[in-house]
Amino acid sequence: MTTDTHAWLEGLRAFAATHREQKPVAAVDVSPAAYGAERAILAADLTTRLATLGDLLVARATAARGDGQRADGDPAVVVTTSPVGIAVVADLLTSPTHGLQPLATVTAAVTELEYRLWCIRHPDDGSRLHLNLWSWVKTSVPEQRWHEFARHPLAAGEAYWLHRTGVSGAGSADARHCHLWKWNGRHAALLQAFVREHSVSQLEPRSDRDGADTGGRD
Repeated sequence: MTTDTHAWLEGLRAFAATHREQKPVAAVDVSPAAYGAERAILAADLTTRLATLGDLLVARATAARGDGQRADGDPAVVVTTSPVGIAVVADLLTSPTHGLQPLATVTAAVTELEYRLWCIRHPDDGSRLHLNLWSWVKTSVPEQRWHEFARHPLAAGEAYWLHRTGVSGAGSADARHCHLWKWNGRHAALLQAFVREHSVSQLEPRSDRDGADTGGRD
């Protein structure tokens, strides 16, 4: 990691900490079961994605050589997620279970708003200094959107959840995905992986992350 990358990462961490002190995320009243289900979804996804980070770095390095960029080959890893996801990342990077502890020095988990505000102040054009992973669950899909998922009708008392994931700054490995879940008040079940959201513009790569700062409940 270059000194520029290190300074950018440490700046983001300090900015996010200050931002949370000044503007704490409002507490959301959810059941322990809902919290546990959301946490399980994010933990499964982020465990795999952080464990396979090496593949993304290879794709990033290949893209940098082809474009003649001076991208840091050991970039900062920024995980943008909900408050639940931030707690998940903290556990993953401190627990010896998954062998992800070495990533703690290069990884920051922040909300989407914190990330956007930091990048406005300290832009990283072309993702020269960092790689961005995102993973969060939208747990309040409005009923006017339910027709998009008519192939998977809900029973009374059930609701859709959308798990949105993606990566940028990894060259040809850049991607974004959405997975459809249902919640019945007790547990979450995967209905379909890799669904297309018709109401989300495919031309706006960051537009699908609205609500990540409030845990997907906006």
